[in-house]
Amino acid sequence: MSFHLSAVDIDLEDGHILKATLTMGDGEEVKSELDLNKYIGNNNGSFEWEGENFKDRAEDIEFSCEPRDDGEEIPVLRANLGNLDGEKVSADINLVERITNEDGHLKFVE
Repeated sequence: MSFHLSAVDIDLEDGHILKATLTMGDGEEVKSELDLNKYIGNNNGSFEWEGENFKDRAEDIEFSCEPRDDGEEIPVLRANLGNLDGEKVSADINLVERITNEDGHLKFVE
């Protein structure tokens, strides 16, 4: 299940720890967190799934739920990432691509 559809109070702490209150299958709400630095890397100024430590070469890290054309909001991580030339490049990644709610726990899906 897309985590943001069953979540309230989604937040990003320290630029890399995704936190949310998630609804479990029985309707109970629980707090969960996931360290995105373990699953997202920086590939020459672009976010990369199954990488790690994107935060090491990132500035101006932001998280927001942004509306799409169909009206649904999607959770997006944005930052200026360092590339191989030492420049900062604006990058974003849709967290729904690989983050889910598994019975009240934020989980990375390979």
